[in-house]
Amino acid sequence: MSEAASSARDVNDEPAVMPLMDHLRELRNRLLRAMIALVITTTISLFFTAEILAFLIAPMGDVQPQALKPTETLGNFMKVALMAGVTLAMPFLVYQVARFIAPGLTKEERRYLFVLVPGATISFVAGLAFAYVIMLPAAIPFLQGFLSDVITQQWAIGEYMSFVTSLLFWIGVAFELPLFVYFLAKMGIVDDKMLIKNFKYAVLGIAVLAAVITPTVDPLNMALVMGPLIILYLVGILLAKIA
Repeated sequence: MSEAASSARDVNDEPAVMPLMDHLRELRNRLLRAMIALVITTTISLFFTAEILAFLIAPMGDVQPQALKPTETLGNFMKVALMAGVTLAMPFLVYQVARFIAPGLTKEERRYLFVLVPGATISFVAGLAFAYVIMLPAAIPFLQGFLSDVITQQWAIGEYMSFVTSLLFWIGVAFELPLFVYFLAKMGIVDDKMLIKNFKYAVLGIAVLAAVITPTVDPLNMALVMGPLIILYLVGILLAKIA
């Protein structure tokens, strides 16, 4: 290989340097495209939101949530449509993030973006499935039965859907973390030793996050959230070691 070709290859392997204003314009364009995609997917979701809403209410069994305000049903209908829209748009959203950071990566690092985009989408959907199949069937009966002989459980649809959508979304995001840790490890930003050293702080952070996600502080629901998050952190350590 000639010196000129070798020099060109080295230049192409270096991250691109962009002025601050170009970065801001690029960020604006990426955010605009993400918003347009989200509007489109949310609009599409409106056609089957009623079915999704019934699907999310199913863990309550025979109990039907109540609407306490005239606009509460409509508001929760739109909330579920937005959640479905985010799920459908997830590949495009991750792609926009990847394209934004790509100029700052080397040629070798940019190759991993081809794995990051589909992998993050699959991980998000897997998190949604885990929360719905494992966590909700355990959490809902506990909450329904807690002091049921003293207090009649009549849940408002708004409170219930806020709990369900928050749980689904954040568990979905959490399932993406090992993949992003692998990507950061490939870039040399983190490594397995750093993650192991900060494990106790990670557990503390996970406990705080679990308290935010779950509406109660009972050990069962806290454990249902903390357990998977700690396992995902350990998976991230393993992936960082592999990287």
